[in-house]
Amino acid sequence: MRHSRSADSAANDRKPAGWSEAFDVIKMIWPYLWEFRTRLGFAFVLLVLAKVATVTMPWVLKQIVDGLDESINPVLVVPIMLIIAYGLLRFGSVFFAEARDAVFSRITERAMRSMVLRVFRHLHSLELEFHLSRQTGGISRDIDRGGNGFSFLMRMLVFNIVPTLIELGMVAAILLVNFSYLYAIIILVSVGCYIYFTILTTEWRNRFVREANQLDSQSNTRAIDSLLNYETVKYFNNEEFEAQQYDSNLARWESARLKTRMTLMLLNSGQALIIGVGMILLLWMAARDVASGAITLGSLVMINAYILQLFMPLNFLGMVYREVRRALTDLENMFGLLKRKPSIENAPSALPLKVMEGGIEFDKVNFAYHQERPILKNLSFKVEPGSKVAIVGPSGSGKSTLARLLFRFYDLHGGAIRIDGQSIDQVTQESLRQAIGVVPQDTVLFNDSIYNNIAYGRPSASAEEVREAIRMANLEPFIASLPEGTETKVGERGLKVSGGEKQRIAIARVLLKRPPIMLFDEATSALDSATEKSILAAFETLARNHTSLVIAHRLSTIVDADQILVLDQGELIETGTHQQLLAKAGRYAQMWQLQQENEEY
Repeated sequence: MRHSRSADSAANDRKPAGWSEAFDVIKMIWPYLWEFRTRLGFAFVLLVLAKVATVTMPWVLKQIVDGLDESINPVLVVPIMLIIAYGLLRFGSVFFAEARDAVFSRITERAMRSMVLRVFRHLHSLELEFHLSRQTGGISRDIDRGGNGFSFLMRMLVFNIVPTLIELGMVAAILLVNFSYLYAIIILVSVGCYIYFTILTTEWRNRFVREANQLDSQSNTRAIDSLLNYETVKYFNNEEFEAQQYDSNLARWESARLKTRMTLMLLNSGQALIIGVGMILLLWMAARDVASGAITLGSLVMINAYILQLFMPLNFLGMVYREVRRALTDLENMFGLLKRKPSIENAPSALPLKVMEGGIEFDKVNFAYHQERPILKNLSFKVEPGSKVAIVGPSGSGKSTLARLLFRFYDLHGGAIRIDGQSIDQVTQESLRQAIGVVPQDTVLFNDSIYNNIAYGRPSASAEEVREAIRMANLEPFIASLPEGTETKVGERGLKVSGGEKQRIAIARVLLKRPPIMLFDEATSALDSATEKSILAAFETLARNHTSLVIAHRLSTIVDADQILVLDQGELIETGTHQQLLAKAGRYAQMWQLQQENEEY
């Protein structure tokens, strides 16, 4: 992975969502919010009440100041009700805002839960090819960032942007009604210039921010790569070389960070200049009007309070705008997963598979992962109900592809696969996969207890049924040797248990599923001979009274098969029992002889 570009770097380098994309994202979000329209309306009412209380406070403060102005009131009397009202309004602005947050948080959390769950379900509906060609970590980050992006977007809209716009409208209306229209014009022009400058400058400096993030990821990737390869560094005495490479990356990162600091200074200075000019004009007009007697001193205080209330939230506009654009991009990426349609879908008239005997038929099957390289060519064979059929052949002959096609992870390019006469593309995928039990070559377990890993075969199974599966898989001696028994954690991907025990857990899991058709995909190829023998005995128990399809690497494991199919380059070249194939002295006999010689050696 040395010199590779990290996923985080790629994420930081993504182009922010444009306004058309942002509109599409909002359209996709809206149904999740509309589900809570009553609560949404209540939250909006609380939002307006909070802003009414906030906007009313400067007016009450004006009345209090005018009550202390000797030129207006020779006797200094401040009505106690005004002081109480001011306190209540301040409390009300906080209380209504907190109540709005409490009401709206339920909408945000439930909507985010619904969206993420929908994406999760959709990912499980996508074909195997999608998951093989895409990094799981990248998908996880898309979901995580999308959920967090939605939460941030809602917080900013409801707690920052919309309230500021409402307050701006209220203040402009108050100034327009009570004072000269010039006050409202100056407020609106100042805010407009502030927003325009912030958006323009933020868009310009975003490229420096992305560059700094990319270089930060590259330097971290280089450092981690070097530390992970500690022994290699030591073998070649390249400590100083690694330090120089790391320092070179840090130097570029330092330069990029300096650019972001300088552009941030420009952004903040420009914002402060616009605010300062607006405040100077407003306060100059207000002071002039006070001096001329056109307005009272309390009016000056009120105007100044409105200016502070309006411009303080705008100080965060640059950050809010940048993060909102990023949140929209993250949401677009998450919803992009939903836009991908599964290539493997149930036919409109699909019915549940009815397994009566368990016979399998491959009829002139053609398939290729890539059109220029066919894998299976007009392959035809039958697996009789209750029989054990083995498939052997060199690497790349199409053995494992048969298993994937039987499970309908891919659709055929020609021919048909039938189970008891029912074409698998005309039955539901759920019923097809429920009828097949698989013991794979590499058994992957969940990072959970042994009990839960076995119970995964049929989550509705009783504890007694799980224990019976454990007994049939001959897992009891192993579990008895563990201090925590069936509650022992197997570790991530089952790394805390041996290969043989993992296979036994896989067998117990399939036993619990009780499928009529069994598929063994080179399930003992990675085991030693002693473990293999004990596992094969468990396989015999598992395959009893089932139709079994065995994809084998070690020919010694399938000598008792009712039929052996020999594949080569996607074609069936030999078929028969073990003895019959040896007598033919063909490809199978050559493979058998070669393996026997290797084992003797």
